[in-house]
Amino acid sequence: MAAGEVLSSASATESRLIADGILVLYHYSPPYASAVIEHVQAFERHSRFPVWLVNVEHGFPPELHRMTPTVIVLHYSLFGSAHYFLDEEFRGFLDRTTQSHRIAFFQDEYYFCGQRFAFIDRYRIDCVYTLVDWEHHDAVYGRHTYGPRLVYTIPGYVSDDLVRLADERSIPDHQRRIDVGYRARSLPFYMGRGAQEKREIGVRFKAMARHLDLRLDIETDEESRLYGDSWIDFLADCRAVLGVEAGVSIFDLDDTVRQESERLVAEAPGISFGEMSERLLRRWEGNVPYRTVSPRHFEAAAFRVTQILFEGHYSGVLEPMVHFLPLRKDFSNFDEIVRLYRDPTIRRTLTDRAYSDLIASGRYSYRRFVSEFDDELEACGLRPAADATEAEHIRRLLARGARARKLRARVRARYRRWAERPFGRQVRGLARAVLGRSGGGDD
Repeated sequence: MAAGEVLSSASATESRLIADGILVLYHYSPPYASAVIEHVQAFERHSRFPVWLVNVEHGFPPELHRMTPTVIVLHYSLFGSAHYFLDEEFRGFLDRTTQSHRIAFFQDEYYFCGQRFAFIDRYRIDCVYTLVDWEHHDAVYGRHTYGPRLVYTIPGYVSDDLVRLADERSIPDHQRRIDVGYRARSLPFYMGRGAQEKREIGVRFKAMARHLDLRLDIETDEESRLYGDSWIDFLADCRAVLGVEAGVSIFDLDDTVRQESERLVAEAPGISFGEMSERLLRRWEGNVPYRTVSPRHFEAAAFRVTQILFEGHYSGVLEPMVHFLPLRKDFSNFDEIVRLYRDPTIRRTLTDRAYSDLIASGRYSYRRFVSEFDDELEACGLRPAADATEAEHIRRLLARGARARKLRARVRARYRRWAERPFGRQVRGLARAVLGRSGGGDD
């Protein structure tokens, strides 16, 4: 049945519109890393099926109330740690669309697991794309959920935009001003030793290279993180970057580790990671492997930046002395790595091979990822087939009132940022006291 026929058959509240395609629900509010929106847009750009994107940050599109998509993709950006960006309207939509095939992408799966498992069971998620290795699927999802189809994935892939940006903005190696660059931030102790490596590699490398004739731009605090064009400019100006595997080394299946860790910090605010590891964390280290290649590794390869990485598996994507210089985690080969880095021939050999294998080959492109995603749908007997006219009609319906929703979202976001400032909190508290309200009009 054509979309127009459905719409003319009854009133908006009575008719149901079968949207025979893929609806991607996601959350995006800058300054998210560009990798997030690249992942979202890949479905629309590369799927052989009709795709519609809805950013939940802008609110619920009214026309969605009467739509039943063939496939609903719940993007990983919806799932914060303890907070999910799905309000009552979107959750009600999931309740009403029980005929839709639901696919959830998860990242940062290693904590608040009970909430995630409950969500999967509550909304009968049909398929989960997970960063958990194949051999541990049963230990995580098989034992704690009703048993959705599980597909292994990695956090991000190579977009056409990344390749274009690298072609346009890469700088020849001899013109780059930074020898070694890096950005990271500290992570909570309960995520294990693997999470601490992200800061440790920057701190130790910076200290050990301080007296060498190398120009360093290495920072490991939240305030120094870079986004958008600032990140691209920084990367393009580096001859080398540091790096580690993404992920953590403790998988907190029942939330015990986080709660016990926070209790110890409250009791002893100055506790070191070593002390906490000895008293609590050691028994859980490596319980479920959760380390992976990162979109940053693809970015460095695209910009032909030499990668100095802690030794690791990197999802089998990167090989030592083929794609990167392998730095031991105890820094015992630091001098050797610096010597190798200083050789422009070695840098060129590594960066050429990384570009060839990771970028030019197309093996890790979003185009290939989405093609395989489509194959998975077909393996489940799903071939969404809205024609171009129907797909465009649905897109226009979802876009109704979009400008007003975006404006309201911007106002809410600005208010939230203002309300978190000291003066804003004082004014909000005064308003609550005067008006006798507990909410203070947050939204």
